[in-house]
Amino acid sequence: MHKRSLLILALFLCFGPSWAQKKAKHPKNIILMVGDGMGVAQIYAGMIGNYGHLNLERMPVVGFHKNQASNAFVTDSAAGATAFACGVKTYNGAIGVDANKQPVPTILEIAEEKGLATGMVATCSITHATPASFISHQPSRALDENIALDFLNTDIDVFIGGGRKFFANRSDGLNLVDSLKNRNYQIANSISEVQQVKSGKLAAFLADEQQARFSAGRGDELVKSTEVALNLLHTNKKGMFLMIEGSQIDWGGHGNNTQYIVEEMIDFDHAIGKVLDFAAKDGNTLVIITADHETGGFTINGGNSEKGVVEGKFTTGSHTGVMIPVFAYGPGAEKFAGIYENNEIFHKMMSAFRFKQ
Repeated sequence: MHKRSLLILALFLCFGPSWAQKKAKHPKNIILMVGDGMGVAQIYAGMIGNYGHLNLERMPVVGFHKNQASNAFVTDSAAGATAFACGVKTYNGAIGVDANKQPVPTILEIAEEKGLATGMVATCSITHATPASFISHQPSRALDENIALDFLNTDIDVFIGGGRKFFANRSDGLNLVDSLKNRNYQIANSISEVQQVKSGKLAAFLADEQQARFSAGRGDELVKSTEVALNLLHTNKKGMFLMIEGSQIDWGGHGNNTQYIVEEMIDFDHAIGKVLDFAAKDGNTLVIITADHETGGFTINGGNSEKGVVEGKFTTGSHTGVMIPVFAYGPGAEKFAGIYENNEIFHKMMSAFRFKQ
């Protein structure tokens, strides 16, 4: 063989797979992970508390989003998640509706209509603001029972979180758990039951309302739920959309509790590790990790990575309006670099999926 041909062959064998991956600009799967209330300080607190490292460091692309609501400088989770889910700026408290309270299709609903598998996993009630914004259309986040009813207007394949009472013990007397069973959902009421489901549709309720914090009994439910969701959804040949929320980073911020933030951040990062391992093996999955807003005005005044010690301070018990980091991995990740509005994340996901807008 000619020397030049041998050189080309050697280069292809060494770099061909990476070149091929770069050319695959459009993913088959998108996994959006939302660390509720997770700003830069929360991330670094988790890193220090985990002795200097997080799986999040494996993400090659970083950007920032500006997250103001249509009616306020400081957003809440409902307006923030609706921006991700629907691509519109809206008012605080809005669930899947625009600033005029008109329903707007969500990325999950659009993916479902295109024949993709869809799912959501959260460490709070599945009717809470962030997951609700991907599947429901209500004027207020406080309407948990209405939000639960909206789950029956979709064909979502997997959802795992709390909120059983909004489906089973409702003021209108309806039993939506029975309705889900009639729609061929397998119902799970514990993480062990979740892990037993190997195929088909799954509706899992891990708490009557809100799950416990990581150190108060929830443990590694998020990682296990994430693994089950991935196993159930990835069998769809057309692809999948999965939203995973680390819900209680936010609650640690509201409580001005540094240790709460650290443990929830590390738990969320363990789920990130599971997702990145899946994406690396799959090769056709775009992973996006961000937050709706920062909570607590949290900062770090001292610490020790060798000992896992974080010294945190707070300026508020509520949300703040600072920019939020966006991390991306996989085909199309480069689209998430730079600084942009939070609702652009929806449009970037639509473009990655090659869905018409």
